[in-house]
Amino acid sequence: MTYWMDIAAVVFFSTAVNHLGLIQAMEGVIHHKLPILNCPKCLSFWGTLACGLSGDGITAALPSALPRLLATSILCSYIAIWLELIMYAIDTLYNKIYGILEDDNEEDHGEDEPEVW
Repeated sequence: MTYWMDIAAVVFFSTAVNHLGLIQAMEGVIHHKLPILNCPKCLSFWGTLACGLSGDGITAALPSALPRLLATSILCSYIAIWLELIMYAIDTLYNKIYGILEDDNEEDHGEDEPEVW
């Protein structure tokens, strides 16, 4: 089985590329839909499964390690749902804070500073 840090990186990467819109940009360039890559849950599942199958010595013990690997992959796809929700919440909070700061900046520059000729 691969290390937990590798699996965490796969889940984060799978969720982040979809959240940032990189997969949609790829779809726009190639003019084709990428259904498995376009879903963070699917990409996390298949990425974790591929990462587990590419580990050292797993092919020799594949029948005994496959149930654990499948369970790990399903768990990672479930975690991707929550990670996507957390990323969305952080985005929403950032946009609210940025909007407040931008409004304060416009008010400060418009009223307090005298005109300089």
